[in-house]
Amino acid sequence: MDILWQELTTGFSDTRHLAQVVIRLLAATVLGALVGFERQRAGKPAGLRTHTLVCLGTTVFILACSSAYMTLEALSRVIQGIVTGIGFIGAGSILKLSQERDIRGLTTAAGVWMTSAIGVSVGLGSLGIAVLSTVLALIILRVVGVIEARAEHRLAKRKDNHDSNTNP
Repeated sequence: MDILWQELTTGFSDTRHLAQVVIRLLAATVLGALVGFERQRAGKPAGLRTHTLVCLGTTVFILACSSAYMTLEALSRVIQGIVTGIGFIGAGSILKLSQERDIRGLTTAAGVWMTSAIGVSVGLGSLGIAVLSTVLALIILRVVGVIEARAEHRLAKRKDNHDSNTNP
């Protein structure tokens, strides 16, 4: 039984450290879920579960490396690997629709990338930065998205009016 307890508590120097890890994991889960919920509500392919898992996963990588007392250089390489891996996942979510000459999925890829950055911030203990960046991401996704949609609608309306005036 001692070996089981030892394995479960490896990496936690004391109960304060355990509490910090729990707070960070819960924060990553909540912050990732907030971004994911907004994407789910908007009907996007990467939604609640994807963003929550990305944020939590990146936090786990950082916490596990920190618990192993990695040097800053080693931790930097882990973060570089996370960014590269998330970039690969994001690239897979981008589609070029040849018939429409349109590209879809860029915001999804950027959202997953942003969620991983939030997770890294949480893992490093920068909860203030993580919360602020989550709020800003939600504003960009929600408010700027509405403004963008209205502008596109007006542009399409102008184009339709122009086309109907030039065609007999």
